[in-house]
Amino acid sequence: MNNPSVIEMLQPSLKMPVIFVGHGSPMNAIEDNEFRQAWQRVGGYFGEGARWPTPQLILCVSAHWLTSGWGLTAMPHPPTIHDFGGFPPELHAQQYPAPGSPEFATQISKIIKQPFKGLGGKGEGEDLFLDHEEWGFDHGTWSVLKPMFPSAKIPVIQMSIDYSASMQDHFDLGRQLTKLRELGVLILGSGNTVHNLRSMIRTAPSSEAFDWNKAFDDWVAKCINEGDLKRLMEFQSLGEIAKLAHPSFEHYLPILYTAGAAREDDKVEYFSDNYQAKSVAMRSVIWY
Repeated sequence: MNNPSVIEMLQPSLKMPVIFVGHGSPMNAIEDNEFRQAWQRVGGYFGEGARWPTPQLILCVSAHWLTSGWGLTAMPHPPTIHDFGGFPPELHAQQYPAPGSPEFATQISKIIKQPFKGLGGKGEGEDLFLDHEEWGFDHGTWSVLKPMFPSAKIPVIQMSIDYSASMQDHFDLGRQLTKLRELGVLILGSGNTVHNLRSMIRTAPSSEAFDWNKAFDDWVAKCINEGDLKRLMEFQSLGEIAKLAHPSFEHYLPILYTAGAAREDDKVEYFSDNYQAKSVAMRSVIWY
């Protein structure tokens, strides 16, 4: 059939979960710490005889790809991007050679629409733009997926974030993503519920956090536990605590996409709720 829809390309499946991962330091990709171990455990939830089948596709919303309008990686072999500095050569040598899927990206771009007319971006209701060469897998994507799915055989598409959009736009775009869950697509958001690099104390144990870190992260958990996911859009109403938790809020935005993709009847499970460097919260959530 000419011009098949994504429903015809992706086979119907059991409802896939939605995952938000607090990714923290890029070093979590290679250090044998509690966070990497948690990501490895989650990877074991997928496959023959596991809780869920192997995803047909992973759609990742990373805090590290900000664009005007929203787009999708659409190259067959996305490069591994080392978008950081000051780390050891071992980290810079890491590769995640998972395939992309121009076909899936093309079809998803016609189903998931631009929610608003961003500055210089696509107009409301138009297709998501396709990136054939500029981006790839930044560390918000590969540092998590490599421990989770080390074989790198599942196709991965990364979706960008329009930082200039309203919180409602981010959440509403997540609402659109939920329709992909029954087509074998694992939706994964990668950021942090708290992310303040200015206040880091690198030697702090993972059980320790600044009071404002714990307060903000607890507020996020309360919204999730009570099923009040729309309230997550109101994080700036927390005032000074919100400013300390997110001097800039790109790391917070991925949770709005995953919360939007969650459903009212979903159950909730946390696979991490500790901290990193005292000023980063590593809370990670599965809705299923």
